[in-house]
Amino acid sequence: MNYYKEVENLIKKAEINKGVRALQDNSETLYTYWHIGKLIVEAQGGEKRARYGDGLIKDWGRKLSEKYGKKYDASYLSKMRLFYLTFPILESLIPKLSWTHYMQVLAIKNSNERNYYINQVILNNLSVRDLRREIKNKSFDRLSYKDKNSIEIINDNNKLTIEDMIKEPIILKSDRDANELNEAVIHKYIISLLENKFLELGTGFALIGHEYKIVVGTTTYHIDLLFYNYKLNAFIVVEVKTRALKPQDIGQLEFYVSYVDNNIKEDNHNKTIGVLIVKKNNKYVIEYTTSSDIYVTTYMLT
Repeated sequence: MNYYKEVENLIKKAEINKGVRALQDNSETLYTYWHIGKLIVEAQGGEKRARYGDGLIKDWGRKLSEKYGKKYDASYLSKMRLFYLTFPILESLIPKLSWTHYMQVLAIKNSNERNYYINQVILNNLSVRDLRREIKNKSFDRLSYKDKNSIEIINDNNKLTIEDMIKEPIILKSDRDANELNEAVIHKYIISLLENKFLELGTGFALIGHEYKIVVGTTTYHIDLLFYNYKLNAFIVVEVKTRALKPQDIGQLEFYVSYVDNNIKEDNHNKTIGVLIVKKNNKYVIEYTTSSDIYVTTYMLT
């Protein structure tokens, strides 16, 4: 096989088809660059570090860039090669991510970290600029140790979870000094910030109510925030504590989740999920939390 000719044929096809619909064009770009990377690796004998790899890429880059422009020079061919080696299964590519998105994550060697940032693009419709900011701010590093393991790229066979949607910690931009507010006011203020934050996530949250009233027997209770998430097909009970996590907080949230399950949830809905947002976490309390439908995270005011 003449690998160089195969690469050139792919480029010609891509250039001819340029200007078709955006998503289709992006899929074609990813398909072309992935196959170019594959052909380069095969031309190098199938080894990740071929002895003459740099020479081949420089030679091809010089010839191709003269004919088709700088986007096919040696540096770009090296990225296409890395693209194939990083994502060896063509079907795993996400058309929602552009080639420029993929270039941002190629330098990330940790697959869990790389998949985390890809999922952030999928979940939150991040632009390339937004993705760069996420990587620069190292939001992956703020995840708990448990949440950093076995992160898979979200697709139709790998359904969303509440952990995919909510970060640790949740960063809240505040225009007030929390130190100047009393406990009752700060609690309401944090809830209002969180309400807006959830609705801005772009991941299917719809507000049912804040300080949502429920009556059990003769006693009235108020759920801080009650959402429905159409992507999860489930109600989300959110409780906020402006202090460190305590064991009784878990029990209170489980009580509210059970109420929603028994009195609000329909048969076609998935089990209700509880989210407890606290100022400071307590790993020892979490160790004894047995319910898989309870998620605990923290908030941070900036």
